[in-house]
Amino acid sequence: MLPKFVEFREEGPREAFQMEKKIFPLEDRVAIIDALSETGLKFIQVGSFVHPKAVPGMADIELLCSKIKKKENIRYNGVWLNKEGFDRARKVPGLYLKGDLLFYTSDTFARRNNNRSADDINADQAQLADYYLANGLQLEAAFIFPAFGCNFEGDTPLSKVVNLAYDIKKISNEKGFKLPIIGIADTMGWANPEEIKRRVGAVREILPDARISLHLHDTRGLGAANVYAGLEIGVSIFDSSVAGLGGCPYAGHKGAAGNICTEDMVFMCHELGIETGIDLEKLIEASCLAEKVIGRQLTGKIMHSGVLNRH
Repeated sequence: MLPKFVEFREEGPREAFQMEKKIFPLEDRVAIIDALSETGLKFIQVGSFVHPKAVPGMADIELLCSKIKKKENIRYNGVWLNKEGFDRARKVPGLYLKGDLLFYTSDTFARRNNNRSADDINADQAQLADYYLANGLQLEAAFIFPAFGCNFEGDTPLSKVVNLAYDIKKISNEKGFKLPIIGIADTMGWANPEEIKRRVGAVREILPDARISLHLHDTRGLGAANVYAGLEIGVSIFDSSVAGLGGCPYAGHKGAAGNICTEDMVFMCHELGIETGIDLEKLIEASCLAEKVIGRQLTGKIMHSGVLNRH
């Protein structure tokens, strides 16, 4: 049964400028975020708190956060991969901090993305949970990635996803709380609709009280099909990127596409009678601005074709 309302968590500003070789002017990046703030989106990921040598485009993240015209009803979020990144983020006024635990199925990807083994990172998540709680931060989500397949190691066995789901459940029980959201991530575009249903179902059996979110990349053109498969089984939170921006710099190939395109997926939801709270026309304006700033045609479809003018 399709959900009545779907939340899109916008990641375009981070996805875009972590991938681009060019360092874009601060005012242009701020302008894209401010345009997204006018669309009805309630969550915008503005960047990441990582070492500037790893992602030069995020070196001025603190300054960027200070320039955004923040709206009270929008959660402006940043990403970090370790305690040091979190300590930087929590010093930024007006930034929405959420405690996320990150679990890797792929050792190669973990080392490329975080310079540490998957086993070491996974083992540290309980301690990281304690660190968040000690600093007054509630835990919101745990993510499993890549949950479908890896360009370095091939198909991700379902057993790895299941085992990590049990690890998440164990941490929740030990700490005395239930994580509200479990994120299942297709970071490198290996998912298909049947595997979406299979893996979401498997995680739900272990963590039935948690909402499932999907982080889907459109690397091989199945993004929309995978979103629809998620909708059919009641998934109502999706990460997405305006105009289809971005990709993962550590995915291992040049064709690493960004997240599913926000405005295209909003259009699909509206066509299906699902509410999103998003003004699609304003979102298209933001995507066109992003294309102008990036300086090349982006992969979004609705921004180029326009919406349907039904009578």
